[in-house]
Amino acid sequence: MAARLSVARTARQLTSSAVRRPPSFVPATCQRWQQAPLERRLFSVSAAVKEKKYTEDHEWIELSSDGKTCTLGISDYAAKALGDVVYIELPQIDMDISAGDTIGAVESVKSASDILTPIGGKVTEVNSQLEAKPGSINADPEGEGWIAKLEVAGEPEGKLMSKDEYTAFTEDA
Repeated sequence: MAARLSVARTARQLTSSAVRRPPSFVPATCQRWQQAPLERRLFSVSAAVKEKKYTEDHEWIELSSDGKTCTLGISDYAAKALGDVVYIELPQIDMDISAGDTIGAVESVKSASDILTPIGGKVTEVNSQLEAKPGSINADPEGEGWIAKLEVAGEPEGKLMSKDEYTAFTEDA
């Protein structure tokens, strides 16, 4: 019985005092959180929500949470319409672009299509895996099949649509 009481008492002490005091094995340099209010120590789960936006030309763009960079690719709808992709022309890194510029091309067994950018900036990274395996864009065009990452300069040009708006747009086509 004494063993059960000591376990219960220890658990009660931990739940009431561990919130304000670190365990004795925490170095003094890490104990500054002891004085901080409880609210400041909680992790934030309300990170900025990123939402893909779509163009009428069937590209998508996803801004980073800081709004300084973005990722660009073609939509699922475009990948299905193109069919099996056999070649992708990627933009050059450090290439300055303006909204509406053609930055590359996608060729498939059915047709070829230019890749247009809805936003200006500078190309900072390209998905070089697409050069070696262009058909991989068909597997996940809105994920691992991204085409380029850009350093954003200015505002997007033209109409950008949410996923629901884009779905409605493609159903009408």
